[in-house]
Amino acid sequence: MAYLILGLILWTAAHLFKRVAPELRARMGTAGKALAAVGILAGLGLMIYGYRQAEFVNIWFPPAWTVHLNNLMMLAAVFLYGMSATKGRLRGAMRHPQLTAVKVWAVAHLLVNGDLASLILFGGLLAWAVLEVVVINLSEAWERPQPGEARRDIILVIITVVLFLAMTFVHNWLGVWPFPG
Repeated sequence: MAYLILGLILWTAAHLFKRVAPELRARMGTAGKALAAVGILAGLGLMIYGYRQAEFVNIWFPPAWTVHLNNLMMLAAVFLYGMSATKGRLRGAMRHPQLTAVKVWAVAHLLVNGDLASLILFGGLLAWAVLEVVVINLSEAWERPQPGEARRDIILVIITVVLFLAMTFVHNWLGVWPFPG
């Protein structure tokens, strides 16, 4: 669990670096960006390694129906994440579509995983995403972007379905079939 927790701390610190120490980050220039990127990648690697190595300690038994809710929420998370890059009508629907996607993703995974390592990983990333939104909102003003063409939103829906199917394939390849029975 130590690697998992260390990874979460490193991930969070690297992401918050720009907001918590903006002057230092600005003075560092490209080196500051590189340091943040290395911290994020190292944190991700430690989280993956720590999660895979963690002893299974069951905390609760998720009901079978939560798998269906998880899959629906995951489809929504992929869509929300894509909203940050869309040029469609939904472009300015929310301020933090990527962080909202992470929150939906984390809650979806908490619904179907009742072990301690999952609670630490997904709960930790949920806490990070909430903290990140608060810090960004306190430090930056936001101008809602102008909506674009509706056809771009249709393209986003198609991309969402394709990416969701690809994620299902990867989960299956890793030995986790995300659909019930």
